[in-house]
Amino acid sequence: MTSDVSSVVVVVAIVLALIVVILAITSVRIVPQWAQMVVYRWGRTSQNMVRDPGFRFLVPVADRGAIVDLREQFIEVPRQTTITRDNAPIGVDFLIYWKIVNPLMSQVNVANFAGALQGVAATSLRSVIGDILLDDVLSQRERINETLRLKLDEVTERWGGKVTTVEIREILPPPAVQDAMNRQLSAERTRRAVITESEGTRQATINVAEGDKQSAILRAEGDRQAAILRAQGFSNALQTIFEAARGVDQKTMTLQYLDALKALGSGPATKFVIPLEFTQLTGPIGSMIQTGMGKTADKG
Repeated sequence: MTSDVSSVVVVVAIVLALIVVILAITSVRIVPQWAQMVVYRWGRTSQNMVRDPGFRFLVPVADRGAIVDLREQFIEVPRQTTITRDNAPIGVDFLIYWKIVNPLMSQVNVANFAGALQGVAATSLRSVIGDILLDDVLSQRERINETLRLKLDEVTERWGGKVTTVEIREILPPPAVQDAMNRQLSAERTRRAVITESEGTRQATINVAEGDKQSAILRAEGDRQAAILRAQGFSNALQTIFEAARGVDQKTMTLQYLDALKALGSGPATKFVIPLEFTQLTGPIGSMIQTGMGKTADKG
């Protein structure tokens, strides 16, 4: 009888020990650095029941903890077909980056934050694109991103979240519009090529003209310098002749004329043209002859 009682006590003790261990394990929670824990006590919670990262205890049976990830996350919104202000259907897909800033509101005010955000994003996209022309949609992607972010942030604020970035990945215009864009792009490239070629031709022509101009200037400068040198040579030659002529007296000139007459007399010509100056030179010659004859008579 005593052994049976002892066995029952041992079994009860083991069971109680197991219950204590299980309760201890379930009441101890480790909150990671990137999260916070919202504690529900008998199904109720408040801002004071939000626990920071670290080693946390829960009251067994009464408390239940929910770990809330505070890291920035993203969701991919699949391609949505929207209509622009000028009634052009386009396909748009984009990414939304978000994070939880209020763990309590994210647990109490919304059941599935990511799913709710994706649904709101699809409807907000249609609202934003519907107020913009097609050309603006294709050229003002950054403005559309910011407008979407602001709209989504207003909605998610009551859910304890914040939309940090919206990035449109791809915009697909209608095929007809895409063909027109391709033709426009091709025409623009052709125009730029023609402009570039004409600019090259113009610059080449300018360079050739500048070269011809510089060459003509250099040739003119060379001719001018050559003319200056020739003029200086002539001037020097005339100066030399003038200096030599200044040293020639009348007698020397007379002798030069006599030599010229001698050369004329030895030629075959029978008629001679004598300059007028020669008659003026014969006077001094005659005087010289008379003077010489007078001196001879005085000696006799």
